[in-house]
Amino acid sequence: MDADGRLEVHHCGARPYNEIVQSQRKPVAKKNSRSIRQSVTIPATLAREVRRVAKERKITMSRALVTLAEQGVEAEAAQRAKLAAAYEQFMSTEDPTRKNEVGQELIQAIFGKAAIAEDPLR
Repeated sequence: MDADGRLEVHHCGARPYNEIVQSQRKPVAKKNSRSIRQSVTIPATLAREVRRVAKERKITMSRALVTLAEQGVEAEAAQRAKLAAAYEQFMSTEDPTRKNEVGQELIQAIFGKAAIAEDPLR
């Protein structure tokens, strides 16, 4: 259709190209509809570890890579949830001594268990 709302027809009676192409587009794929083939380059040492995991579990290298990647994504999500919970607990604690303990837990959630050195004076 043109700007006036009239149907645009070419001299041969065909509809404009963009109307035809738009109607033939495939619908947007759903997020988890199927697998995607992806080529990646990984360091040789990591490839050896993946090969070892694949051999131990008696699965293909591809399946081992997928499994390890899924575990990594899940671990990262769990770590984020743990950090969010530690932050919420720190912000909601009123007692000063308890707030200090919760604050140390928050620091450990951010930087790891080795982030806080023991106080030799205590």
